[in-house]
Amino acid sequence: MLHLPIADTYTSAWALLLLGFTVGVLGGFFGIGGAFMVTPALNIFGFPMAYAVGTDLAHMFGKSIVSTYKHAVLRHVCWVYGIVMGLTGMIGVSLGQQLIMYLERIGQVGPVVRLVYIGLLVSIGGYMVWEYVRWSRNRDRQDAACHREETSRLAVFFQRLRLWPMIPSPLTGIRMSFWVLVALGVFTGWVSGFLGVGGGFVRVPLLVYLVGFPTVAAVGTDLFTILVSNSWGAYTYAAAGRVELMAACVMLLGAAVGAQLGTLATAFVQGMRIRLLFAMTVLVAAVGVVLKQYDLSLAAGVLMLGSATALTAIVLALFLSGYLARRRVLAAARAAMVPETAESAGR
Repeated sequence: MLHLPIADTYTSAWALLLLGFTVGVLGGFFGIGGAFMVTPALNIFGFPMAYAVGTDLAHMFGKSIVSTYKHAVLRHVCWVYGIVMGLTGMIGVSLGQQLIMYLERIGQVGPVVRLVYIGLLVSIGGYMVWEYVRWSRNRDRQDAACHREETSRLAVFFQRLRLWPMIPSPLTGIRMSFWVLVALGVFTGWVSGFLGVGGGFVRVPLLVYLVGFPTVAAVGTDLFTILVSNSWGAYTYAAAGRVELMAACVMLLGAAVGAQLGTLATAFVQGMRIRLLFAMTVLVAAVGVVLKQYDLSLAAGVLMLGSATALTAIVLALFLSGYLARRRVLAAARAAMVPETAESAGR
C-alpha cells in the first residue's frame, strides 16, 4: 500500500499504475483526459472528492503533453481553435473550482458532483449510441460515403452563424464565430473545474456535433485544449492544497505509455466506431458513479477498473488488427510492383 501524505490516505500503487495506463490508452484514443473515470475511481479508492478532483487535474496535465504531441504528428490538431477554447476555458475552470470549494465547506461536494456526473454521462452516452445506431442502419449511405462521417444539422447552423470575427480552421476548412468558441471554452472549462475532468467527454461531442469536426480532429484538438486550460486548473487546486502529487506521478508513469498507444490507434479505426466506443466508456462510467452514490464502493471499483481494462484491450486489439491489415496491403502492393518492374527492365 502507498501512503499519500497530503490526502492522508492509503491506496494501492499497482491500482494507480493500471488506472493511469488504461486511461492513457482511452484518453489518447478518444481525445479525453479520462477524468470522468479517474475522479470517481480515486474517490472509490479512498480519496476525498476535492483531492480526487485536484489530483486528477495534475495527472491530466502531464498526460496531455504526450497525447498532444502524438496527435500533432498525425496532423489531428487545430491549434487556433484549441488556443481560443483553452484560454477562455480558464475562466470556466476558476468558476467551477470556486463552486467545489463552496460545496466542500457545506459538506455537499460528493453527492452534488456525483449527481451532475450521472446526468451528463447518461445524456452524452445515450445520444451518441442513438446516433451510431441511426448511422449503422442506413447501409446505402455507408456504402456510398465509404463510412464518411456526416456533418450534423447543429454544426451546419453554427457554421452559418455570422457573428464576427470569424475564425478559420486550416485543419478542416471550417469557419466558426469567435463567440461560439468562447462559449464552448467557458462551458467546458466550468465542467473541467467543477468535475475535475479535462472536459473532453463534453468537448469532443461538442466539436463533432456543434462545430462539425471529423472525429480524429476533435480528438486531437481537444487534447491540446485540455493541455492549455488544465494547466490553470492544476495550479489552482495545488494552491488550495488539494493535489496529491505522489499519486499523480504514479498514474502518469502508466499514462505516458498508454497515451502513445491510444493515439496511434486512431489512425486505424473509423471515426464512427471511435464514437461508439466513446459512448460505451461514458455509459459505463455513469453506472459506476450510480453504484458509488448507493454506497456500493467495491462493486463500483471493480466495474470501473474492469471496464477500463476491457475497453483498453479492445482499443489495442483494433490497433493491432488495423496495423497488420495495412502491412498486408502494402506487402501486396509491393509484390504487384515487382513483376511489372522486371517486365519493364526486360524490354
